[in-house]
Amino acid sequence: MNPPKPSLELLRGLTDENVLRALMTRDRLTRAEIATATGISKPTVSDSVQRLERAGLVVDTGERTTGRGRIGSYYALAPHLGTALVASITPCGVTAEAVDARGRTRGRIRTALEADAGQEAAGRALTAAAEDLKGRTGGPLRLAVVSAADPVDRASGRLVQLPDAPFLVGALDPPAVLADTVTGPVLVDNDVNWAARAEYENGCAQGVDDFVYLHLGEGLGCAVMSDGTVRRGHRGLVGEIAHLCTAGPDGRAMAFTEVFAALGLRRPASTAVDVPRLLEILETPGAGADRIRTALARAVGGVLSAAVSLADPRTVVVGGAWGSHPRMIAAIEEHFRRTPRPVPVAAAVLTLPELTGARARAVDELRSLVVRSAHPAPHR
Repeated sequence: MNPPKPSLELLRGLTDENVLRALMTRDRLTRAEIATATGISKPTVSDSVQRLERAGLVVDTGERTTGRGRIGSYYALAPHLGTALVASITPCGVTAEAVDARGRTRGRIRTALEADAGQEAAGRALTAAAEDLKGRTGGPLRLAVVSAADPVDRASGRLVQLPDAPFLVGALDPPAVLADTVTGPVLVDNDVNWAARAEYENGCAQGVDDFVYLHLGEGLGCAVMSDGTVRRGHRGLVGEIAHLCTAGPDGRAMAFTEVFAALGLRRPASTAVDVPRLLEILETPGAGADRIRTALARAVGGVLSAAVSLADPRTVVVGGAWGSHPRMIAAIEEHFRRTPRPVPVAAAVLTLPELTGARARAVDELRSLVVRSAHPAPHR
């Protein structure tokens, strides 16, 4: 029995998707250039461009080719397809961008916050940034991707306030905050998960489908990449390692977050790590600084041993304001290689990896939304 042939509507949909995705990679293309880029025949591309023009997704730019031969028209994505909002909520503030389907940043806003600003202040900053960017771009914000330096409930996108969490915004609910400004879905995840995705796609973990990303900054976090996917768990709280039991400075077991209290490395009246003080210690010679570095490496090694036992990664990536410091990496490697199941340790290489990861997802989601709008699913 011969398999059924694809329908004409399916073939047109696939052609239109290829044409749109070709135009997402370049500012403008002729129909001949689209045919070359996609491997689709010129007549089929011409039919597709006409359909997409009628649908308002593609426009004739008015520009024409020059030189010998037949004159060609340049086509581009329509200018009012909307943008995606990318937002990062950190202890320092809210950073928001509007990105278009070509991956270009159309606007960027940075709003500083106090260290313990609270969810109302963070919510106001996020709302104001989204409204400002929507006004600048002159089109809808069709979706949002949010990175938060707090645990995130997987089902709702609401931030989760765990005991001893140093930051920032309590139970902030980004989907609710953005409901009146963003017309489509709001995707929220923890900043360490976004950072791991960024290192996997463009950083030191490219081609490594199984690794653990350890973030060591003012806060402590971990992401588990398994089979090329970040594992989030039932509630989305995979990698919340602050209360994981490890070795304290005197060798006795204690929660990871308490190690920094025992070493005097917390900010005043906070459970946040005192990063400037810690970086100073990493740069200071002498027996006292060596003892602290050794205690930190032993505590981090205990966390990594637990992660290796549970996740079986190929490698470990360490990032964060002090975690990726060369002396910290060297101390971690020296201790970790003596554990029963050592794996290679690498320093993260990307700047603002959480924003990079969230931006990549936003562009991908926006492109898919534009493609789907060419042939919307029928209403039932």
